[in-house]
Order: sequence, then C-alpha cells, then structure tokens
Amino acid sequence: MAKAWNNEGKYFGQSYEEPDVLDSAVLIMPLVFFMQGSDPRFLGTLKQVLKTPERGGLTSNNLVFRYDVTKSDDGVGGDEGTFCLCTLWCVEALTRAGEYDRAMLPRAVSMFEDFLLYLNHVGLCTEEISDAGEGLGNAVQGFTHVTLISAAYNLSRTMARVR
Repeated sequence: MAKAWNNEGKYFGQSYEEPDVLDSAVLIMPLVFFMQGSDPRFLGTLKQVLKTPERGGLTSNNLVFRYDVTKSDDGVGGDEGTFCLCTLWCVEALTRAGEYDRAMLPRAVSMFEDFLLYLNHVGLCTEEISDAGEGLGNAVQGFTHVTLISAAYNLSRTMARVR
C-alpha cells in the first residue's frame, strides 16, 4: 500500500506507477474489506475524491468521475462524463465512513438522492452522465444497478442503526 500512497496529497493513487493520479476505483477499498472505512488514509482519499476537479478531486454536481482524463490516458480519448458506478461506490464509501463519523452520512444521502434524479422513466441508468445531465455510454448498465441496490441497502441499514 505504501507504493500507491501519495504522501503529499494524503490519498491513494491510481497505481504504484501513478500515485499522483486520483482514481475513484480506490473507493471500493472498504467495500471489499481491504481497508476499514474509518482508516485515516482511506478518509483522506475519500475527502480528496469529494473535491471538485478544479481542486484536484473527482466530484462534480454530486456525481463522481472515474479519474482525470488529463492525467491518465485510457486509450479511448475524448471527454467523459461522471460514472454512475463510481458515484454509487462513493455513496457506499461515505456510508462505511459514516458508521464511524456520522458527519459523512448526510453527504451519502445527498449524493444518493441526487443520483436517483438521473435514472430514466423506468428507473434504469446509463454508464455515464454528461455535464448537461444526459445519459452517456452503455445502457442498461448491469454493474451499476447491482451497486445501486447495494448502496441503497447499506445506506438504509446504516441510517436505521445510527438513529
């Protein structure tokens, strides 16, 4: 883990080779029991992801980008929208962190409720969301829907437990 830790920014980077590139995939660390949601290193990473891209983060309009395409070449090129899957990972990460720091839970609820506004008329979502709020990429995205169920369940369960 030390190789992926960005000591200057106080967050986990995309890889051992790119510790200065933020990637929202690291949000699954507490979801797969790699690290506790209360670990200060994870909390630092989460807080960095929650910043706007202009401030070095990955969150815009309460939705999360996978990574900064200006810092990491994915080989696809072009602009990308925020990723639905990454936004839901962030909701779950906030929920896990909120079990220890209740101040995180309102942000998890807010992000989850905002995300629901981007579902289509039958409750399905696409892979990405544009700055204008339009669905982009693959639709219907199975991984996203499974993660939506998980995020809803864990957020609801955590909120009930802390009340």
